[in-house]
Amino acid sequence: MAKDIQPNLPSFDLAASRSDELGANYDGYGTNFALWSENATRVQLCLFDDEGEEQIACLDMPRMEGGIWHGYLPDIGPGQVYGYRVHGPWAPEEGHRFNPNKLLLDPYACELKGDIKWDPALFGYTQPGDDLQGPDPRDSAPFMPKGVVVDTDFDWEADSALRRRWQNGLIYETHVKGATMRHPDVPEEDRGTFAGLASDAFIDHLTRIGASAVELLPIHAFANDGHLVDKGLSNYWGYNTLSFFAPHKPYLKSGFYREVKQAVKKFHAAGLEVILDVVYNHTCEGNEMGPTLSFRGIDNASYYLLSPENPRHSFDTTGTGNTLNVAHPMVLRMVLDSLRYWVQVMHVDGFRFDLASTLGREAQGFEREGSFFAAIRQDPVLSKVKLIAEPWDIGDGGYQVGGFPWPFREWNDKARDDIRAFWRRDQGLVPAMAERLLGSPVQFNHSHRPATSSINFIAAHDGFTLWDTVSYNEKHNEANGEDGKDGHSNNLSDNMGVEGATDDETVNESRVRRVKAMLATLLMSQGVPMLLAGDDFGQTQDGNNNAYCQDNEITWLDWENKRDEITRAVADLMAFRKGEGGLARLRFARAPEDAPDGGPTVTWRHPEGRRMEPGDWENPELSCFGMRLVPHSEGREVMVVLNSGDNCEFKLPKGGWRRAIDTTLDPVSCDTPEQGVVGVGWQSVVVWVPDPEAEIEAEDEDEVAEADAAGESEAASPEKG
Repeated sequence: MAKDIQPNLPSFDLAASRSDELGANYDGYGTNFALWSENATRVQLCLFDDEGEEQIACLDMPRMEGGIWHGYLPDIGPGQVYGYRVHGPWAPEEGHRFNPNKLLLDPYACELKGDIKWDPALFGYTQPGDDLQGPDPRDSAPFMPKGVVVDTDFDWEADSALRRRWQNGLIYETHVKGATMRHPDVPEEDRGTFAGLASDAFIDHLTRIGASAVELLPIHAFANDGHLVDKGLSNYWGYNTLSFFAPHKPYLKSGFYREVKQAVKKFHAAGLEVILDVVYNHTCEGNEMGPTLSFRGIDNASYYLLSPENPRHSFDTTGTGNTLNVAHPMVLRMVLDSLRYWVQVMHVDGFRFDLASTLGREAQGFEREGSFFAAIRQDPVLSKVKLIAEPWDIGDGGYQVGGFPWPFREWNDKARDDIRAFWRRDQGLVPAMAERLLGSPVQFNHSHRPATSSINFIAAHDGFTLWDTVSYNEKHNEANGEDGKDGHSNNLSDNMGVEGATDDETVNESRVRRVKAMLATLLMSQGVPMLLAGDDFGQTQDGNNNAYCQDNEITWLDWENKRDEITRAVADLMAFRKGEGGLARLRFARAPEDAPDGGPTVTWRHPEGRRMEPGDWENPELSCFGMRLVPHSEGREVMVVLNSGDNCEFKLPKGGWRRAIDTTLDPVSCDTPEQGVVGVGWQSVVVWVPDPEAEIEAEDEDEVAEADAAGESEAASPEKG
């Protein structure tokens, strides 16, 4: 361990020392340092020079209460670089891995100095491959990033959370770096940073297509795994958290965390919310063979879930080596403090929780009323922001789509899979598509949950892009260096006759046609749509469906080769979705005969012009059907027709209609009066609205009576899982 050096620094002011605020909190006169470790026997605060290279002091924390070690240092302020050395038992068999030779990052650090430099000194044990041989005597400080004391003051002016309605939302999932690295209208020095993300060029594109929020892949400081670095790759996605408070430094052009605030402020000025993809289920320290960077050295047995049979080993439900012990009240407090920090100090508008099922794991498994969800729901700050769950992990009972409590919304992979399969012409999917158009009521219409509970998507960062679903039959992950063994094979894709890129205009036109139909399905469905960045202009990853390690042109958005007809389609579809009272409803639509108390109603139409009958739902060859959605008190009536097959005819309900959307056109928005039998093009979505100059008849009373007699009430809104 580095020698303790005592420069001419003021001693701790014991009277000012506080245990109620964790982290390094500057008050204008000095800084209060506080670190929680339940099983430590001694904690030292180490101060470094401005570059974070030379340790200039190592001071014993003077106070401890409730496991919180704390001390106030006058005249220590913003810019001070620091870390901790924590003493305690080295007893891996009992879950304890204290080693004061390892400099540890404060879990509450809000800004970092330096990067991880992979070296054997970062590991707590001495013998490679044997974690029982320790503690290792080498000092890890030269290879560790350190915390930096910050001043949180910032001129927000009138900025505050936007609180936009879920019904009018379009979430744009993007990567801070990849969004602008290839953008010709972003200054080169800004590309790949928050400064570039908040550029006029990028924001103008989001407003053009009607996005309401950006959902950023992890921006919390994260580690690049040593094995990836050795292969010349990196942890591009960022699901490898090192710090839950500090932003990832390479994303900061200025090097300072205030750049994130400036970006959020600019997004808000444009009417765009900022949602963070957060990873509170695990950290970058991996399993018991991993490095000692922060939590492991501070208090391994408290911060992580350990095997009940052998606490030497991590208990892993995330597939990453460790699982954060959110059931522990102080670990839960850290997570909640982090979330509140990003809302109150950084002004973000919400969170998407990676592997959220892990956060609901109690002693008996996943619990939707567990401590984490209960804490969020009663919190006066967090209960008011947008909360989105990735509703699965890899543990037993981890798949929980539809199982989360209000006010959480959930990623809906069932919608993704059914939309992909329906449009590649898989048979027998009309009942499933009816479910997805209604916002998946089988999964979400319970426990007073609204019809905005489903986050619908066709593609996300993990898997094929939308364009690749119509361009590749097989994954092409060779660049990942795993012999193509990584990534799943259930892509539900169809290359439409040619594997990959082609100069065949017929194939390319067919691909554009299908993509537009899939986008229309997404944006005409109840729930909340989410787009993967680039799906709005035909972004490809060359068939790589697991590009987590590709920080290069495979993943960076290719703005110069964008397909404008797709972008125009998204803009038109979103304008229609939000126009005249909006398309999305808070309440789930039901058949007219099942909605005596009002609310939106839905009837399903066969191309012959009649209501769908039980036999129609069971017909595997049916590829064209319609949804007639009638609002209760607001919004507008629409007739949405999906045709995944060949050209066909469709008989509209009695009265005058106007064709408002047709994905076979460019632009897809139109205004054409029609009635009776109309043509519907192959692989298309067409939307009609009532003609204001004509009278639309309600459902024919005789037809409804016949349907009731046939027991069609259930078939009118099929509940297929």
